[in-house]
Amino acid sequence: MAQPLKKLMSCVILDLDGTLLNTDGMFSEVLKTFLVKYGKEWDGREKHKIVGKTPLEEAAIIVEDYGLPCAKHEFVNEVYSMFSDHLCKVKALPGANRLIKHLSCHGVPMALASNSHRATIESKISYQHGWNESFSVIVGSDEVRTGKPSPDIFLEAAKRLNMEPSSSLVIEDSVIGVVAGKAAGMEVVAVPSLPKQTHRYTAADEVINSLLDLRPEKWGLPPFQDWIEGTLPSEPWYIGGPVVKGLGRGSKVLGIPTGV
Repeated sequence: MAQPLKKLMSCVILDLDGTLLNTDGMFSEVLKTFLVKYGKEWDGREKHKIVGKTPLEEAAIIVEDYGLPCAKHEFVNEVYSMFSDHLCKVKALPGANRLIKHLSCHGVPMALASNSHRATIESKISYQHGWNESFSVIVGSDEVRTGKPSPDIFLEAAKRLNMEPSSSLVIEDSVIGVVAGKAAGMEVVAVPSLPKQTHRYTAADEVINSLLDLRPEKWGLPPFQDWIEGTLPSEPWYIGGPVVKGLGRGSKVLGIPTGV
């Protein structure tokens, strides 16, 4: 069935961590290991405090909340060094490869806009086949005055793509990313990385449970051609890390419980 057109978009600007890559799960594992040496235990329920933040903002929150005897710069240096050693193990989230390949094949301009630093972004995507060449623009928080929730990153991405903000579609997993996208004057699709927090995404123009639920044609973009009688044939995908009851990411299209 044809999807009603929301607005005609000319490009797509994507967040990386928690939107395309399951870096959040790997980062939590690294945090657990790091905190053990201080006799602390990572409480996954506090994850919402750091989702979408810059590395220094994450560090400031964790150092303060856990009363760690280290400066935030020391935290960043050690934790992100540990995290870098595991980047090769980070998996793409369900639907990420499908979306990137689809948009790339149809010549839709794409940008990555992340609160990570540019070099870190490039390192993360280097382990994902075909991603480097798919994005014509990459913008990190170290390339603009202020990271998300400021609109600077998204505005810079649109500028480099030579596109108007009003014709740019943002896809984000964090609340601060949604706020940044709307502040930039863009349309925003939210894919919440914390389903129990979906009530906080009211500013988004659309909220979906998974990238597998995205219908590009609703935004004037080429539709996926892999649907067969309303069913999506999908390659097996795998999720690593511990499962927390009620926090799983599902898909309404595939009939996978969303935990909401």
